[in-house]
Amino acid sequence: MTHGIVTPGESFAERATNAVANPDLQRALRNLDIRLHTARAVADTTPEMKDQAAELRREVLADLDGWLDTLEASLTRVGATVHRADTPADARRIVLDLANREGAHTIVKSKSMATEEIDLGAALESVGIEVVETDLGEYIVQVADERPSHMITPAIHKTLDQIASVLETRADGPLPVEREALAAWTHDHLRPAFLRAEIGISGVNFAAADTGTITIVTNEGNGRLCTTWPRVHIALMPIEKVIARFGDLATLLPLLTRSATGQSLSNYVSMLTGPRRDDESDGPDELHVVFLDHNRKALVGTAYEEILACIRCGACLNVCPVYRKVSGHAYDAVYSGPMGKILTPLLSLGEEGRDLPGASSLCGACTEACPVEIPLADLLVRLRADLRAPGPLLPLPAPAGLTSPIGHHRLPGEGFAWPTSQAPLASRPPPRSTRHMVFGAWSRVWSSPAGYRASAAAARLGGLSPSGWARRVPLVKGWTATRDLPLPDRRSFRARWAARESGAERW
Repeated sequence: MTHGIVTPGESFAERATNAVANPDLQRALRNLDIRLHTARAVADTTPEMKDQAAELRREVLADLDGWLDTLEASLTRVGATVHRADTPADARRIVLDLANREGAHTIVKSKSMATEEIDLGAALESVGIEVVETDLGEYIVQVADERPSHMITPAIHKTLDQIASVLETRADGPLPVEREALAAWTHDHLRPAFLRAEIGISGVNFAAADTGTITIVTNEGNGRLCTTWPRVHIALMPIEKVIARFGDLATLLPLLTRSATGQSLSNYVSMLTGPRRDDESDGPDELHVVFLDHNRKALVGTAYEEILACIRCGACLNVCPVYRKVSGHAYDAVYSGPMGKILTPLLSLGEEGRDLPGASSLCGACTEACPVEIPLADLLVRLRADLRAPGPLLPLPAPAGLTSPIGHHRLPGEGFAWPTSQAPLASRPPPRSTRHMVFGAWSRVWSSPAGYRASAAAARLGGLSPSGWARRVPLVKGWTATRDLPLPDRRSFRARWAARESGAERW
């Protein structure tokens, strides 16, 4: 399951330029308009739910190892087998060993971004195992030899005409360019794969530590077929998906689906507590749960711990003005949009996606939309600074005296403060570049009232431009290459206020 190039370019800037110039992609991205207001509706109708969900997620992060141990004990008690994978290579090896033990020839997969994260499909296909994506959107991008473009709607970057053309490569003849007909053809085409598969693989939306219950949320019935029909079910779970209590789902599930698609609840919510019991007619004989770390524990106790609260709803993608113009493939990463711009460099310790944090207008729409109150825009700013240092990001150990925000009295929508350490990941200061020295000098000048007034007066000399805007300013050419720079007014606010107070002018 290799992935072809969808949006070409060596950097995000090049890929974004190509994406904006692609008329078919721009037409397909209009589908995001339907989802644009879902997060706003959640915030307006149930503001207290966001606070509750945010607190539940931080409760787990305050003792992630402890809750994982509790979850493992609960899963073992109900008959599941737990595997711990520190790296993507470890996770691939665990799944390959299970597949070899079963003599598997066909594996069916429910939609899972974690399996994309570890390139599991390619690893299984490399040893001759047929891997079939069974979510409609995932199947489309698999046949097209692409990665998912959106974590909720993987094929949102394709028009209906393009989807029909892709699926025709697996059909006996032409297919109608009609949604229901294409869905029906895919349904009939995939059904035999469920019947012959020896193993089903899924992701995990939530895993309750107290009961060992795994919850999977889908809008198609494929998830249930993947987890109940094959003899063996393997669930790949990033470690942050653990929740403290089964009862927490009453808050998290509705918030996830409303933020993602605007639905009160997803079409299918599957709750799995262990493998099939003797008195049950369906379900797997074996359930294996793989805990995937992939540098996530290294983030606990740092300023970037907040990103582990993410519930993968896609709300930040839906509202992001950058994502809405370039789509997911411009990020050249498994996770795209605002959360992907943070998670991709962190999981790779800076080896991938170093230019992604800069691909943001910092408008704050993602922060406002996030249902668990992650300060995404603030994290992007911080990560930009930390990634200026050459070499890999090196996680620091959790500092002594780290306090948990649980129990802190918050106003509705206030969110949670960062850990008291504010510890960055970068271990070395950035090089003394010209930009660094210029901004350092600027900060020193503006640290005094006299310096601020003198620099503001000098800047106002440029305000004599009739238009009030400047284009292609040499010292800030990176900014003005794509936007005009507003120039200050010829008179300061203080001067205008003094004239008003003296009676010389009236507003």
